Amino acid sequence: MMASAAAAYAKSAAEMNKLPTFESAKAPEEQEFSDLLKAAVQEAADIGYKSERLSLAAAAGSADVNEVITAVAEAEVTLQAVTTVRDKVIQAYQEIIKMPI
Repeated sequence: MMASAAAAYAKSAAEMNKLPTFESAKAPEEQEFSDLLKAAVQEAADIGYKSERLSLAAAAGSADVNEVITAVAEAEVTLQAVTTVRDKVIQAYQEIIKMPI
């Protein structure tokens, strides 16, 4: 009984040594804010372009109506999000300008 408990403890200790330590963990890749912003703007533009392409295809009669409705709704939600972010950035800028030096 004691031998099996000691063996289980030794096995558990060996498994603990295999776990990654804080020093061995890699930091996530750092990204600049401007890169994140560019990617978000590009994604929003791509969604808008997709909506426009599908709308033109629907006008020509070669697109599925459900796809067009989905793309237009997605573009609308994206535009609302971009507008909200823009408004928050402007609001933050105005607050910074009001700060005393």
